[in-house]
Amino acid sequence: MIRVLLADDQPLIRAGFRALLDAEDDITVVTEAADGQQALELAREHVPDVALVDVQMPVLDGIEATRRIAAEGRLDGMRVVILTNYGVDEYVYNALRAGAAGFLVKDIEPAELLQGVRVAARGDALLSPEITRRLIREYVSGPAQHAYPAALEKLTTREREVVGLVARGLSNDEIAGRMVISPATAKTHVSRAMVKAGARDRAHLVVLAYETGLVTARNTGEPDT
Repeated sequence: MIRVLLADDQPLIRAGFRALLDAEDDITVVTEAADGQQALELAREHVPDVALVDVQMPVLDGIEATRRIAAEGRLDGMRVVILTNYGVDEYVYNALRAGAAGFLVKDIEPAELLQGVRVAARGDALLSPEITRRLIREYVSGPAQHAYPAALEKLTTREREVVGLVARGLSNDEIAGRMVISPATAKTHVSRAMVKAGARDRAHLVVLAYETGLVTARNTGEPDT
């Protein structure tokens, strides 16, 4: 059973999402929050699998709430999915940097919301290749923004290749097919790269990979435009 925390300052939004999620056999909403501070406190109390967090809330916004949740060691297994009205923007990018596993636009189809919750619960990032390219093009253009982490120099050639594929939005199964290895081996390479990069999850690994210059829009094999 996937346990979900809902955080949104609009009661009608929470009620609609709750009705949709609770109707599923494998998903249950365990708690609701009306602001970012309450979301943080309830996350500590309930330790859900997935938190759906509105990007703009009172007291603490979704970005700061995500950052604080990501800093809590006991919440390492929890995945934060940002909810936004605006699609791809700087809020989304900053939320990913803060530790979010991905984002969903509030006006998506119900089936997409349910799929997004399940994808996040599996530990995958909610970032399609198209979204990844747009984020990188708009918010990580030019030279690397941060010092290249010394630990990343220890990545094997295989691990670097895997990170490039993760940065293109590929799942473990897709990476396995591309590299002609087993999904379990692909997962191992991704996990080791995350540990060396100090990345909380796949989305954070993507952000770090681009920000540090480990991969670029060009060397993923995808077009820059």
